[in-house]
Formats: sequence, C-alpha cells, structure tokens
Amino acid sequence: MPVNSPQTPPEWTTYYHLRYTVLRQPWQQPEGSERADDDDDATTTHALLLAPEGYATGVGRLHPSGPAQGQIRFMAVHPAWQARGVGRQVLEYLEAAARQQGLTELVLHAREAAVPFYERMGYTVEAPSHTLFGSIPHFLMRKALV
Repeated sequence: MPVNSPQTPPEWTTYYHLRYTVLRQPWQQPEGSERADDDDDATTTHALLLAPEGYATGVGRLHPSGPAQGQIRFMAVHPAWQARGVGRQVLEYLEAAARQQGLTELVLHAREAAVPFYERMGYTVEAPSHTLFGSIPHFLMRKALV
C-alpha cells in the first residue's frame, strides 16, 4: 500500500493510535501526549502507511522549522512491521514532501536506537540532544536535500 496523508476519521484514529502505542505508552505517558499543538497547521505534513487490514504500520510527520529547513517528528513503525521497509517508505514520503515545499535541509531528534536507521537514510549525527522521559537519549541529526 502507498504512503499517504491521513484523510478520514478512521485514518486519523489509527495514525494517532500508533504514535501513542509506540512513542508514549511504553513510558506510561498519558493518552493525548502523542499529539502536538502544530499537528493541525496547514504547513504540517503527516504520513501514514496502512496495512491491508486498515491499521497503521508506519507514521511520521514533517513541519517547517526554519528558512528552507524542515523537521521530521513522531516517526513510528508498528512492532510487527519493523525491519520490513516501512520506516524507509514513510521517511521517503516525508522527504519528497519537503522537496516539493522547497525545503533544502531536514533535521530530526532520533532516539539512540534509531540512529543507525537514519544514518542508512543519509542523515548525520550533529550532537547529542535531549533525554526523553528521563531515559531515552536523543541525537540531533541532519540531512541536506539535493
């Protein structure tokens, strides 16, 4: 199935459900913490890859973060679909959207465990970033879009 932006209420529900179950629930964060104030901004691009059964296998988000710069956030892949190209498909969709918007650089804050994935996708570690929930080290990564 192709990656698209969520459009219907059921697509938005499964999109946010995956963001919550992968990125927040394992650290006992409250439901709703998977949402961001700028999720509804017209300049924010959401990516959703659905399984044939209709649930989300992968999600991610892009928003402008500076002149010609975008930020990737909330990348999540369903545990049963990891290491099957889902993350790559979602990231490539967001990178294509960034190029269409005229962005020339992307940044993200990757969890330590995800750094090798982003490096394979052409991102470089710039510096250690924040530690989320007191236990998840993140690294600022960057990629020039050419």
